[in-house]
Amino acid sequence: MKKKIIGYTTGVFDLFHVGHLNIIKNAKSMCDYLIVGVTSDQLCLELKNKKPVIPFEERAEIIRSLKYVDEVVCQNVVDEIADHQKYGYDIIFKGSDWMNSEKWRILSKEIEKRGAIVKFFPYTKNTSSTIIKKYLMNG
Repeated sequence: MKKKIIGYTTGVFDLFHVGHLNIIKNAKSMCDYLIVGVTSDQLCLELKNKKPVIPFEERAEIIRSLKYVDEVVCQNVVDEIADHQKYGYDIIFKGSDWMNSEKWRILSKEIEKRGAIVKFFPYTKNTSSTIIKKYLMNG
């Protein structure tokens, strides 16, 4: 029997847009079971110094409703190694905006030592939560 490939990705997913959908849809095309970690309001506050526009429970429900998503979990800390131990993912998916960061160069090696791989997907140009927020503020 063929082993099920488990995929994992995380995000705030505030003001859900096509870029978010592209990452999730592409991720699901490369795995049998997709786990999506939705960043908690508290972690978002710690990382970005602001709360998301849409509260956690609503963002999680939006992600949960997507046909590509098999499981939604709450991301309370940023620790991809602990996430690997907890969820046993075979592939972790990130946007290409992270690809050249020093953090991800190091993390990719650590993740690969554990038998998983990191897959970077192209960042969707002209669409981001930041662009949407700026448009809403300035018209």
